[in-house]
Amino acid sequence: MPIELNRQQRTDAIASLKRYFEENLPEPIGDLPAGMLLDYLLEEIGPLVYNQAISDAQSRLTSVVADLTGDLYEKPLAYWPTLDSKRKRR
Repeated sequence: MPIELNRQQRTDAIASLKRYFEENLPEPIGDLPAGMLLDYLLEEIGPLVYNQAISDAQSRLTSVVADLTGDLYEKPLAYWPTLDSKRKRR
């Protein structure tokens, strides 16, 4: 599944890459090389980040779903025992 950016995201990402080169490397980078680098990163490195994010989300959802019974359990047929308990306290 290719990772694609919309036009604004792509423009912002290219601007960020250009700024990174200007501030951290001896040579600046132009729009075309920055766009090519972005394409490479999205195709080569992007899936690693994407897959890790999916794995993290799946782990989180699994732990939340596993605890549904503990979080949402309601004791059935509890009206009379609860009422009797309240009456005894009076």
